[in-house]
Amino acid sequence: MPETRAQKWNQRYQTAELSTPAEACWLLKQHIRCLPLRGQALDLASGLAGNARFLARCGLSTQAWDISETATDLVSRWAKLQGLTHLQAHCKDIAVQDFVSNQFDVIVVSHYLDRTIMDNLAQSLKPKGWLFYQTFLAPTQAAGPSNPDFYIQPSEYQAYWPSLNCEVYGEGWIKSSDNRLMREAWYIGRKL
Repeated sequence: MPETRAQKWNQRYQTAELSTPAEACWLLKQHIRCLPLRGQALDLASGLAGNARFLARCGLSTQAWDISETATDLVSRWAKLQGLTHLQAHCKDIAVQDFVSNQFDVIVVSHYLDRTIMDNLAQSLKPKGWLFYQTFLAPTQAAGPSNPDFYIQPSEYQAYWPSLNCEVYGEGWIKSSDNRLMREAWYIGRKL
């Protein structure tokens, strides 16, 4: 029987501990000035929720959604220990998730690409809400995913969100938290 996506990611996070580092993505840290002082935020496909931890520490009421129950349980325990009651982790299959319109002031997606949900992201933003998106840039890279479908093509972002005003766009090399250089693309859009 083939391994499900949930099983794959649960296996990946099986050895994670409360002390396992979880960094916010480069784009979010570089453009913290775009964050509102308060509001609702979502870290989508959060893993160990580096982005959610960052957003919650900035004072935003934050949800971390991931398909891995192992990861979301660990994030919930971490948030409780830190006293971050406004950080909630939820185990959700994003591919089948119903997105609510006008729900979030900020959505952050890093190193996850599902082209079928791009419209949902824009619709889930409140007016004047911010979308931060950073992921692997094609072609495939030795240190990245092996599936070429998980890489965005140059300038592909701009086709997805006509209802957003592009505030920041770039492509280039970014050093990861483990010092690997990765070719990535990034986008910040604001809902009109």
